[in-house]
Amino acid sequence: MTDTLVAFIVKEMRHILRDRRTLTIMLMMPLVQVVLFGFALRSDVRDVRLVVVDPSPDPATLALRARLEAAGRFRIVAVEPSMRAVEPYFRRDKADMAIAFDPRFAERLESREAPQVLIAVDASDPNTGTTMQAYARAVIWSHEAELPARGAGPLRIVPETRMRFNPTLESVNLFVPGLIALVLTLVSALMTAISLSREKEHGTLEILLVSPLRPWQIIAGKVLPYLVLAFANAVTALIAAWLVFSVPFRGSILLLLAECILFSIVSLGIGVLVASLTDSQRVAMFVALLATMLPSTLLSGMVFPLASMPEILQVLSNIVPARWFIVIARGIMLKGVGLEYLWRETLVLALMTLVIMTAAVHSFKARLA
Repeated sequence: MTDTLVAFIVKEMRHILRDRRTLTIMLMMPLVQVVLFGFALRSDVRDVRLVVVDPSPDPATLALRARLEAAGRFRIVAVEPSMRAVEPYFRRDKADMAIAFDPRFAERLESREAPQVLIAVDASDPNTGTTMQAYARAVIWSHEAELPARGAGPLRIVPETRMRFNPTLESVNLFVPGLIALVLTLVSALMTAISLSREKEHGTLEILLVSPLRPWQIIAGKVLPYLVLAFANAVTALIAAWLVFSVPFRGSILLLLAECILFSIVSLGIGVLVASLTDSQRVAMFVALLATMLPSTLLSGMVFPLASMPEILQVLSNIVPARWFIVIARGIMLKGVGLEYLWRETLVLALMTLVIMTAAVHSFKARLA
């Protein structure tokens, strides 16, 4: 009995060692995971995009603005005369925070009236929003402590905070759009790759060689059921988010469902491409996990802020479809914006769909030939 078990184990080891592609992927996967997690896991926040509202610039406001820039956490992207100009920056995801000075900032300091500074934070990500608020308050208090004392005591600056789009700081509002992306990726990319590679492995796909169907028709027939399933899962996830977690839906539900379909098509294309480039279910599963689930979790901004990652990972995140979909989902659900603000992200997903589907069809055609 023992000899039989040993022989079986040796046989399996030889089988794994002969499959060099699978062995390479299995050995490389832990390395990739450690490197990605090591660079992506960041609790601090850097490169905070800041809009300054300064109705009447004077030496006092300029000194505090310089202090904010010198802190190393903030990057001033615009200086505006009123808060009305700030809203488009938030809705277009061009700013993370706005700081508005009292129009009589210097005058109130001189008269010891404690001028107010309004800190408006995009709290779509509540953890990042809280951290950004703490950074800004720390800079203001540090600047306040260095102001020269006059009369009976030190000068005071009163910071007032407003959390935009997620005032209750509910973390579920952050995670649900990312979870929708993960569900759609799991159904569309991973299941498609495994299903097609299984048919290739069993030889049932060869029957299609004698059919009059063209490669794009074969692909369409294989992926359309998964597209329907992905759409059903998206609807289920949105209903659960609304009924169970009370996630707000401030924008168009129809637009969000259309964006879900577009993202599902991108993921389906990735699954078909992986299946056409692999020879077994095992390899297809590992490659699909590496190409979809891992980047969608770490490099999409779902959990960890992209601005805190090394620049090379920020650049790589641009090729992760989930990054663009999560921006769209959060914009529609939390900010209530429409296509006029999200056209760039939608265009990126559309171009990804075109490129990936074209590559999948050509690769699939070559394998059939």
